[in-house]
Amino acid sequence: MSESSSDAPDGTSGATGHVPGPDPLRYDVVDVFTDRPYAGNPLAVVHGAEALSTARMQAVATEFNLSETVFPLPPTGDGDDEADYRLRIFTPARELPFAGHPSVGAAWVLARDGVIGHGDRIQECGAGLLPVRVDGTGARVQGRTPSVGAELDATRLAAAVGLGPDDVDGAAAPGLAGAGVDYAILLVHPDAVARTAPDPAALAEVTGDASGLFVASVDGTAERVHARMFGNGIGVSEDPATGSAAVALGVFLADRGLVSDDGEHSFVVTQGVEMGRPSTLHAGVRTEGGRPVATWVGGTVVPVATGSLAPPPERE
Repeated sequence: MSESSSDAPDGTSGATGHVPGPDPLRYDVVDVFTDRPYAGNPLAVVHGAEALSTARMQAVATEFNLSETVFPLPPTGDGDDEADYRLRIFTPARELPFAGHPSVGAAWVLARDGVIGHGDRIQECGAGLLPVRVDGTGARVQGRTPSVGAELDATRLAAAVGLGPDDVDGAAAPGLAGAGVDYAILLVHPDAVARTAPDPAALAEVTGDASGLFVASVDGTAERVHARMFGNGIGVSEDPATGSAAVALGVFLADRGLVSDDGEHSFVVTQGVEMGRPSTLHAGVRTEGGRPVATWVGGTVVPVATGSLAPPPERE
């Protein structure tokens, strides 16, 4: 019997040869803001993607379907200081200018692989040049310039996540805040965090262009926080750990006078418990003259998986 030379369904040319495809992309999956695998916030770090267009990066992020997928790239050289590397960050729905757990996770992976060294480094991303400190266990990234937006209606925000007026903590009026990405922030009593049940349509109406709603219970010293983040604005129904929301909370706490003394104030955010992905974020805010001037967030990173994937085709 003669061998067939017709093309096989797997892309090979039968037994007579092989049609090479594009080079595969190497990737890592790490869990961020945790000290053990299968907790924290999972992150896909995709290497060697310099030739991918924005649409193809988005296709990869949609394929992973994690809250974020990050692509480390060479720096562009823009700005007053040269960056050590550049990140492009995607949710399954869109690209983000900044996000905390991709920044922390990617810095740790790049240092582990020897692409950058441990210590103080500069990350370039859509939000600009950001200082990062990385070591053998994790990393810490500085947020962008703090910003405070409009106050929001507490009753409407609470209703959008299935809570009533009595669940709202009256220590601070809810509103918009950010340090690279804006969030709506609602403080609630401790027992209300686990009872939140978001209505996506109502959330979209009440939060507008914000990336999501950060529902948080803050203790009397503003040092311990239990939170959940519903990311209707970025295509993530709920996120197990949100570094950009943690720095936004730091801005919010300082603006509302819950951080009283000028200087540095650190706090710990517990998130993802209700999702079965417990996460611990170490965050902070520096105030001057009673106003927030700088923020940071960091945590530990653990490896989970490595592999390769076929680059997506360009869309017609």
